Amino acid sequence: MNVQGFHHVAIQARDVERVTAFYRDLLGFPELTRHSRPDGSLRSIWVGVPGGAFLAIEAAGGEPEQGPFRHERPGLLMLAFRIARAERDTVVSEFARQGVPLEHETRWTVYVRDPEGNRVALSHHPED
Repeated sequence: MNVQGFHHVAIQARDVERVTAFYRDLLGFPELTRHSRPDGSLRSIWVGVPGGAFLAIEAAGGEPEQGPFRHERPGLLMLAFRIARAERDTVVSEFARQGVPLEHETRWTVYVRDPEGNRVALSHHPED
């Protein structure tokens, strides 16, 4: 096989518009396209991720699963995006300004949740 990297990652959201706003307006990912169902209702919104991939935010009808930030369940744990070390203080300040609480911090990574509880990391590993 000749796998060349991520094409896209899809997450499901009850409130597609609100989750899209987090990735588009706060993280700065450009909105690429919207997809509708045959009845005209919103099915998904795709936002671009730096490096050429995209995040597909797909409509789902259930309630978001709320659980501890760290858990023992198998499956997707978080979406982790790269930032420059020099941007870390700006990222932390912007989260605070927007009322997005930090879930956890390490030497290299800042962890938050999107509006429906998906774990999101912004990391400059291995840059100190």
